[in-house]
Order: sequence, then structure tokens, then C-alpha cells
Amino acid sequence: MSASSSLEGIKAAAESIILNPAYHDLLAVVKGARNGAVYGAKVRFPHALVMVFLFRSGTIRQKVDLVFRATRTHARNLAKFAFIYKSVCYLLKHYGATPGKEGRYDTFLAGLVGGYVVFGGRSKRSGKIPSVNQQIVVYVFARVVLALARLAVKPQGGTGLPFISREGVSESISRYAWPVFAATSWAAVMHLFRYHPDDLQPSLRSSMTYIYQQSDHWDSLRNFVWHNK
Repeated sequence: MSASSSLEGIKAAAESIILNPAYHDLLAVVKGARNGAVYGAKVRFPHALVMVFLFRSGTIRQKVDLVFRATRTHARNLAKFAFIYKSVCYLLKHYGATPGKEGRYDTFLAGLVGGYVVFGGRSKRSGKIPSVNQQIVVYVFARVVLALARLAVKPQGGTGLPFISREGVSESISRYAWPVFAATSWAAVMHLFRYHPDDLQPSLRSSMTYIYQQSDHWDSLRNFVWHNK
């Protein structure tokens, strides 16, 4: 038997397993972890590459190490969360109160467990919350708040809250809430940056320092136009 035919036999056997409906839910856990790792790497690598090489000091080797560690952390944590989340969903679906049927709050409980285990801890080395985890959680939190705000003003009979989901009131809030939210957010962050910069997230503080503080200083045409310093 040739090597190519052996490989084809192995491939066929593997595909027969992964396409078997009996293994679907378990294999979905594995693929969820895979997709979490891939997505985390794709998202973090270009972001870290730009931010580190533009705004961080140090040697090329140190910068490459920072990019690698940020990418690895993001990919690993999304993979771990996906694995835990889908594993808990699997267990609740097959061994919960109604075996074989997904419960209404299974996803909430699975997210709670995964969020606590993966993103709820502190670094063993520094004792601080890892900056990558902070960014991920704040990103998720902001989108949760926006989604809840949209649900709150949905017309009555849906998921809307009393009074603000009434016809007329809902439309007014939907129209004017965003400008107020945008203005308040920028007012708050600029005030915090001016008087409490150490309490802002490091990457945000670094970006704001570059734009709003370092723009106050120059001593030649060179660092007024072409270079920052």
C-alpha cells in the first residue's frame, strides 16, 4: 500500500468521525477552542504590532517579545473561554434538568463560569489584572450595555422597560441618546485624563498622552511637523 493511499485512508476515517452526528456536540467544543485561538491571534497581532512599535520604547527584540506575548495571551484566553463555555453548555444540555434540551439560562451560566475562570483572575507574577484581559472584558461590557440599551427602548410588548418603551418616548430616546452618550463619554474621559490619568487603562492613557500632552511641546520645525520628539 502506498503512502498516499494510507493518507487517504486516514483522512477518510477522520472525516467519518467528525461528520458523525453522534460526536457533533463534543467536537464543537474542540472547534470552538480552535476558532477562539485563531480569532484571538488575528485580532491581537496587528493591533499589538502597531501599538508596540509606534508607542512603546525598547529594543526591537523587546518589542517583538511584547507583541508575541500579547498575541499569545489573547489567543489562549479566547480559546480557553470558548472551550469552557461550550463544555459547560454541553454538560448542561445533556446532564441538566431536561437532558437533550438546552435550558433558557444555560448560556448565561456557561458564560459566567468561563468569564470567572479565564478573565476573573490576576497575574501570578504581578498581582495585577492583565491588560489584555481588561481590554477584552471592557470591549464586551461596552457592547453588552449598548445591546441592553436597545432592548430597553424596544416598543411595548417586546423586551422594553416601562415608560421608556412607550411609543413616542422610545423614538425620542433612540434619536437623542447617542449624541448625549458620545458627548458625556468624551467629557468624562478628558476630565479623567487631566486629573486622574493613572486610573485610565494603560493603552488609552498612552494614546491620549501622545495626542493631547506631547502636542504641547516642540523646539523646532522637525519635531513640530515630521517627528513628535
